[in-house]
Amino acid sequence: MKKQLIAAAIMALASQTSWAWGWHHNAGGVKAEGRYAVVFPAENALPNPRLTPGAVDPRVTQGNLRDTICRRGGYTKSVRPPEQYTERLKRKQIRQYGYTDYRMRDYEEDHLISLELGGSPSSPRNLWPEPHHVIGGWGSYTKDKLENRLHSLVCHGRISLVEAQRDIATNWISAYKRYVGSTPVKGRGHRYGG
Repeated sequence: MKKQLIAAAIMALASQTSWAWGWHHNAGGVKAEGRYAVVFPAENALPNPRLTPGAVDPRVTQGNLRDTICRRGGYTKSVRPPEQYTERLKRKQIRQYGYTDYRMRDYEEDHLISLELGGSPSSPRNLWPEPHHVIGGWGSYTKDKLENRLHSLVCHGRISLVEAQRDIATNWISAYKRYVGSTPVKGRGHRYGG
């Protein structure tokens, strides 16, 4: 009974603050593991459009998809910025975003318009510290599934590159609901590394 009361208190705190700690915390369908796993409120699922509006790589066009993002062999590895750069940017942007959780492991320095969709590899306007765990399941692992789906649609000619870039940059959660499903699919998975 005492453990249930403690768990209820943690859930109440999580719903009122931007973080929660626990060994196995489950809030709104998000299971965060680890001694100090953090679950963010739903409003932190989308980037601040003033700080991260998205930016594209002008080298990727509808006309050269087969030579860039749709080529076999890992396009994203060839354009990904060095980890030293993205980690330094992540530290800076965590402060800019006003997050109170400074543990780097709780975020992915993510490209809003993913590399696999021709997003700018190094522009700070296309990178943001995206939380891994967000109430409702709308964290970084869910966005990865959308990136995979849009990449497949673009490379198979089902939607244009510009349409995919616009949809993910405008509101990636709405794009997920349109292209993947109404609720987040559990689990990790990023095939293309974008």
